[in-house]
Amino acid sequence: MKQITLQGYAKVNLTLDVIGRREDGYHLLETVMQSVSLSDMVHLRTVDTPGIQLSCTNPNIPCDQTNTAWRAAKLFLQHHPQNCGIAIGIEKRIPSEAGLAGGSADAAAVLAGLNVLLETGDSMETLCELGVQIGADIPFCIQGGTRLAHGIGEELLPLPTLPSCCMVVCKPPVNVSTRLAYERIDQEPLLARPDTPAMLKAFQNADLSEISRLLCNVFESALALPEVAAIRAQMLQNGALGACMSGSGSAVFGIFPSSVQALDCLEGLKKEYPLTFLCLPVEKGVG
Repeated sequence: MKQITLQGYAKVNLTLDVIGRREDGYHLLETVMQSVSLSDMVHLRTVDTPGIQLSCTNPNIPCDQTNTAWRAAKLFLQHHPQNCGIAIGIEKRIPSEAGLAGGSADAAAVLAGLNVLLETGDSMETLCELGVQIGADIPFCIQGGTRLAHGIGEELLPLPTLPSCCMVVCKPPVNVSTRLAYERIDQEPLLARPDTPAMLKAFQNADLSEISRLLCNVFESALALPEVAAIRAQMLQNGALGACMSGSGSAVFGIFPSSVQALDCLEGLKKEYPLTFLCLPVEKGVG
């Protein structure tokens, strides 16, 4: 029996714009994504019984073929058939239905981990080609760091590293269906849209204040969730340089110049929102 444990890191969207739609119905995105230290632990081991076994510490997460980690393992084994089976254990910390790509992070860790565990030698490009067949965020979750994404999110361009900072990520007790979020985008005019060229310039200048000022997500204004607005306001009142909803929600993140301010904000938010985390930017998607 061989085994390996990897971390699958969450992501936040510093900008997120919907710029069109493909003929097959997929929306075209332009988004700056950042990996953060909030992560799930993914344990992989070979077992004698053929097939895929999956367990998760969160009882609300399905452990069948609908799980992205299970689907990632199945796809990998279709490309690299084995005589053994694979057991996957997920220690879940990334909140679900939060816009933090928790499921994609798990799938990315499975693909990267099986590549090492089974010594198959796939390149990162090959792993990303497999990943996008399961979910548009998975290539980013494999590569990680700071990247500009186009297409459905799979066309990735590396950006300069986010300047040193702390983040607070807070998930309110409201869940957002990604499908319904996109339906709202299709129905509502997008009044607040990111200035992507300005954001890219801010990264070139390593200007954390300007990066924070330019945070923008079209889903935040389209959905107009009261809980998101309240958390964002509290973060700004506690010294955040900027705050924004991630993905299609409902998690909110704030960027802080120091850990002292971030910890003060964390303590205040945790009293009402238990799923609140202190994070740092990380430069990889799986570790």
